[in-house]
Amino acid sequence: MRLALKQYMSKKSIEFLNFVSLRGPNMWTYRPVIEAWVDIGELEDFPSNLIPGFHGRLSALLPSLVEHRCSYGERGGFLRRVEEGTWPGHILEHVTLELQNLAGMAGGFGKARSTSTRGVYKVVVRAWHEDITKKALHFGRDLVMAVIEDKPFDVAAAVEVLRDMADDLLLGPSTQNIVDAATAKDRRIPAIRLNEGNLVQLGYGRKSRRIWTAETDATSAIAEGIAGDKDLTKTLLSSCGVAVPEGSIVKNPEEAWEAAEDIGLPVVVKPVDGNHARGVSMNLTAKAEIEAAWHVADAEGSGVIVERFIPGIEHRLLVVGGKLVAATRGEEAWIVGDGRSSVVELIDSQLNTDPRRGEEEEYPLTPIILEREPVVRLELERQGLDGISVPAQGLRVLVQRNANLAFDCTDEVHPETACTVALAARIIGLDIAGVDLVTQDISKPLAGQGGAIVEVNAGPGLLMHIKPAVGTPRPVGQAIVDHLFPNNGNGRIPVVGISGSANTTVVARLTAHLTSLAGNYTGLACADGLFLNSRRLENGDCAHWEPAQRLLMNRNVQAVVVENGPRTQVAEGMAYDRCQVGVVTRLDPQALLPDHYIDDPDHLYNVLRTQIDLVLPTGVGVLNADDERVAEMAELCDGEVIFFARASDAPPLVSHLGSGARAVFVSAGQLVLAQGANRTGLAALAAIPMAGANPSAAALTALLAAVAAAWGLGIAPELIRAGIETFTPEQTN
Repeated sequence: MRLALKQYMSKKSIEFLNFVSLRGPNMWTYRPVIEAWVDIGELEDFPSNLIPGFHGRLSALLPSLVEHRCSYGERGGFLRRVEEGTWPGHILEHVTLELQNLAGMAGGFGKARSTSTRGVYKVVVRAWHEDITKKALHFGRDLVMAVIEDKPFDVAAAVEVLRDMADDLLLGPSTQNIVDAATAKDRRIPAIRLNEGNLVQLGYGRKSRRIWTAETDATSAIAEGIAGDKDLTKTLLSSCGVAVPEGSIVKNPEEAWEAAEDIGLPVVVKPVDGNHARGVSMNLTAKAEIEAAWHVADAEGSGVIVERFIPGIEHRLLVVGGKLVAATRGEEAWIVGDGRSSVVELIDSQLNTDPRRGEEEEYPLTPIILEREPVVRLELERQGLDGISVPAQGLRVLVQRNANLAFDCTDEVHPETACTVALAARIIGLDIAGVDLVTQDISKPLAGQGGAIVEVNAGPGLLMHIKPAVGTPRPVGQAIVDHLFPNNGNGRIPVVGISGSANTTVVARLTAHLTSLAGNYTGLACADGLFLNSRRLENGDCAHWEPAQRLLMNRNVQAVVVENGPRTQVAEGMAYDRCQVGVVTRLDPQALLPDHYIDDPDHLYNVLRTQIDLVLPTGVGVLNADDERVAEMAELCDGEVIFFARASDAPPLVSHLGSGARAVFVSAGQLVLAQGANRTGLAALAAIPMAGANPSAAALTALLAAVAAAWGLGIAPELIRAGIETFTPEQTN
């Protein structure tokens, strides 16, 4: 055994055969995943307990795997499985998830399942981003092979690569906070990322809204332009009685000094259109300081303003929808000399070692790097120092004034001040604003202490409120979502998803026809093409993820109907997160997908049930009671279930009606809507063009499914009757 093991371990034995990117809900989970098809070859004969030292080496490389509970449901459960014996596909799943976790993508779904081909597994891993997860899978494979072959593997380097990719490719933390608040279980607002940056659509179709970090589709370009002009901002605020420091725009260093003399020392020199405190020099009293500060400010913006210095502490107050939702306080940064170390060394040892400081956006404080901080250099020069100076033992040196706006003080803000900053945002015209003010004590009114608003910013940063250096994190994402979707709105339009082994296209066409007839501007993605109402936008097969997503992003659309064939489901995933109505027409045990390892009816059942899994609690699942396996899906539906059948005696339908539920069937040549014991004749089959007096089983099944879907959408029976009597078979061509 050991000789055979050595032979097999001497070569790469884990190979990726394929990567399937499931970009929406799928047979595995509601979230996007990468489904990696992995061939472990002869390692099928060597589970982990047969590889000497495997458990110890894996635990040493990734000790945090102890947190993986696995099938035992307890801490250390996965490592216990490794010790008892499990296969590389399962190990790869957990290792990949942990590498993503260490890179900042915490949690996530994972699963490994064998296929009908010996040694080939499907390893399914939550995909935060397709490129990142593919890279994590490759690193995971290399790590597992290194453990098998007793070779080194640099975990830290792999994690750093993944972390860098995440910084480049994922949503920023501020945008992600808003998206998380929107998609939380208490709101269930769908989210679609619209570009590789931070532009995100919340909601579907006509009820959708858009955000770009802390800007929304209601953020006026005019207001944003005003906020970017600091002088105009002050003029407008002052005209409405809001306290602001007087100041003026200056064209050169000489004018800066003249303005300072007119205003009265000390002064602040800053860019006219700057932000994030870049290029701002404060409490300046000497001509040389002011002239030097002009050059610093000029390098950061398109103009320079000199204004009266307001003594006190700088604060940033976040206003959303006319309400104060969060506030932070600035804090000066000091170093203390030891008589041996230079200023740069003291900054590194006393300030930059703070774990709250980091280059990535997730850190509330940034490192202080002297060569890229002209304001810091100017502050040091005012104290007769530079980067190589060695401050005396015990000498306190001011490095930054009020630059670290990361100390929460929301609960301290005086009500009058909260009203003032809300007024300032309204004057400028911003729905979301970061208002900077300076005051000695934020818990007291501004007027009594000479406080003033110094800036109003569009697109303010949120991280200082989400992750303050000190104090309570504030639910700013939730506040923005509540502003965009008042009264607990969810941004949803009716979405109908149709799946099954047969008849799905005609069901989709007829359902869209009925929905449109009810007055909804309806988008349809199906195998016959892409449609808006009766207008065909594209020919060919559009029963796919991308065409359906285009409809969901269309802000004119009031309802969407999507055909989801089994192949689309296993190759792409669903285009929507949840649906108002989900239809399953049939499960054909012969219509398998062996090229995707869907090679028995139970596998196909798990594919098709996804459509019913996605029905909202307020929605309706429409199921074929003539198909026993489809009828079984009723117990999986979170919402109501409407059965349909070609006759009233289908056993699942009979018991369903007995419980008072709804069903659609044919009786005595009539299409019948029933609920419990109540029966309503809808139309004679002979009057329905796609049925006729002697309809085929396929045509009748499609008709019943579409009628049930329309009824589930709340469309009136009279409109349904008109729709089915005017819909012709030619409309499906």
